[in-house]
Amino acid sequence: MNLAQIAEGHDPHAVALISRGRESTYAELTDQVARLRGGLVQHRVLPGDRVAIMCGNNRFFVASYLAVLGVGAVAVPLNPASPAPELERELAVVEPVAAVLDAGSAQVWRSLSPAATSTVRLTVSAEADVPGATAFDELLAVAPALILDVEPDHPAVMMFTSGTAGPPRAAVLTHANLLANLEQSNTARDRILPSDVVYGVLPLFHIYGLNVVLGSVLQAGATVLLVQRFDPATAIQSIVQRGVTVVPGAPPMWVSFSTFDDAPADAFAGVRLALSGAARLPPRAAERMRAAFGLDIAEGYGLTEAGPVVTSSAGFERRPGSVGRVLDGQQVRLVDHDGNDVLLGDSGEIWVKGPNVFAGYHGDPEATARVLVDGWLRTGDIGMVDDDGYLYLVDRAKDLIIVSGFNVYPAEVEEVLVQHPAVAEVGVVGVPHPHDGEAVKAYVVLADDADGGHPAIDEEALIAYAGQFLARYKCPSKVLFVGQLPRNAAGKLVRRELEGTLLGAL
Repeated sequence: MNLAQIAEGHDPHAVALISRGRESTYAELTDQVARLRGGLVQHRVLPGDRVAIMCGNNRFFVASYLAVLGVGAVAVPLNPASPAPELERELAVVEPVAAVLDAGSAQVWRSLSPAATSTVRLTVSAEADVPGATAFDELLAVAPALILDVEPDHPAVMMFTSGTAGPPRAAVLTHANLLANLEQSNTARDRILPSDVVYGVLPLFHIYGLNVVLGSVLQAGATVLLVQRFDPATAIQSIVQRGVTVVPGAPPMWVSFSTFDDAPADAFAGVRLALSGAARLPPRAAERMRAAFGLDIAEGYGLTEAGPVVTSSAGFERRPGSVGRVLDGQQVRLVDHDGNDVLLGDSGEIWVKGPNVFAGYHGDPEATARVLVDGWLRTGDIGMVDDDGYLYLVDRAKDLIIVSGFNVYPAEVEEVLVQHPAVAEVGVVGVPHPHDGEAVKAYVVLADDADGGHPAIDEEALIAYAGQFLARYKCPSKVLFVGQLPRNAAGKLVRRELEGTLLGAL
């Protein structure tokens, strides 16, 4: 088997990619990938070798990714916008023998220390002025090579996790893991069809963009419209002009759409499936999208280590606050602190089991042992299930705040505060307290009022507001008004970066 085969066998004339206005058919894509495989083999990239891919959402990423898989090497997608120190740390972990760059990443690559790139003996670049690099087109001049058959447990990718609960680690996902999750996702009632055009703004260096968007599109023989940067006006124009039918995104994208007053009412008339993942979707954003555009957004839940999708509400009844039902082929348990299953309706840590669960963290057996228990993946997320099997996320176990012995889940406090009309976004963390152990602190981004300014609201008023809906120990004891919240590339709030920075405090 080989995951790269998902792009094979489709209508050769069908459009696979639209990148910077340029269309590539499946015939063109598979031919280009076959020649890239030949180029990698010629440069002695061997099965098991790691290849760093530092590209944005473009054809260079897609072709390189499939070619690397096809020769049995391991793709390591990296964020091309990451600062040099972060990239150097990640390169030190995976020790790649090759790297693929696009024009956007060439400059940062040149800024890396020689030690960081010491294991790299082949640099492939779309940019002409990278010293010692092989031109992308030069590899395409090589005779095609066949896809290599590998074992199911052969590593396919190493994905650096979001790091919301600690330093990012390289999660190893095998060919079988990723293929299993694609097949599990196909059991959802609404899935990607060959006739679909999918809006591809989610970064391909993130597992959501890589397997949920790109993987599903290629397996179905559909079309992906690759987008480098998001802004709502351009996005709506592209969605209408390109006939986009499926829009996957993270909550910040949907929040942006929901507050874009210039969008025509029929902007999403051609969209049959709208998906949200990577973080919880604010209920207000979902309500606005339904009221303004008649668009229902299906939430799902997953994580890198699960390949990533665990639950989906696509094709099911929308239940506010729910992330849907568990995909066929997976098992989910909700477990208490002692490792026992909780009662129905009670909250517990979400454990996942299935062929999609990852092989472990590269070079970190201790971290692997902490999250893999008898084949079960301990997600660190807290959830509850209703009588009909719908999952509801409560919070991250590791983000739990303990105030005078009482558990406080940040997401519960955030959901209350964000309902205030003066609040656009909020992030909550626990901070040390001399008497209570921890206290609740909220970082708040204010919403713009009708005049483009910020409404009048102060710390005491917002704390008092929270007290109308929360027990006293759950209410913030401190509110800091900031200009923005720290989020990762997938739009997920990074709570560990909240404390210790003013983030443009107002």
